[in-house]
Amino acid sequence: MNATVTVTAVESVGRNTYAFRFRSPEGFDAEPGQFVKLGTEIDGEPIARFYTLSSPTVEDTFEVTVGIDPEESGDFSAFLTEADPGTEMTLSGPFGDQHYDGEARAVIVAGGPGIGPAVAIAERALADGGEAAIVYRDDEVAHADRIEALRERGATLRTLDPDADLNPAVDETLTGVEGETVFVYGFADLVADAATAIEAAGGDPDAAKVENFG
Repeated sequence: MNATVTVTAVESVGRNTYAFRFRSPEGFDAEPGQFVKLGTEIDGEPIARFYTLSSPTVEDTFEVTVGIDPEESGDFSAFLTEADPGTEMTLSGPFGDQHYDGEARAVIVAGGPGIGPAVAIAERALADGGEAAIVYRDDEVAHADRIEALRERGATLRTLDPDADLNPAVDETLTGVEGETVFVYGFADLVADAATAIEAAGGDPDAAKVENFG
């Protein structure tokens, strides 16, 4: 789908991390973990970036979680820092098949802005009557309120320092029960470490649903 979407809310959800909520265009259908392409025009030139959905549903609105490094931000990041309710952007998508699909138990390994799709998938899994667990490695916690709410609803949450070994936490979290699926959302180092940890825990890293942010 291609459409114009309007920002309805912008919220700081962690250090240099923001949740942007948009009104869903008519006919938009997507699952948590898929990604969309958002764009605008700067100095007469179109510019766009891909962002993974961080909302459990998209019926009325959808959300993306964006990490913005003020020392390394490009033109689009600079545009986002000025965005507020009413700002319009172009939308294409959704894209990607590494998303929630009704799994009975969702185990999500996340880092950086990957916590966005992680909490969205966990929220959706619990709402659908399934189980959810998150292993989250980062130097700062984002979406702390949603993480705590998930913990209160019975999800398993393990937060790790940025240099922590993933192996013990993944080993303790994977159960091997039927219908359990591992999702991985993060940058290349986390993705590589997650594959090692899944294999060490007796799982199949090739069966995991992975989105590498680069």
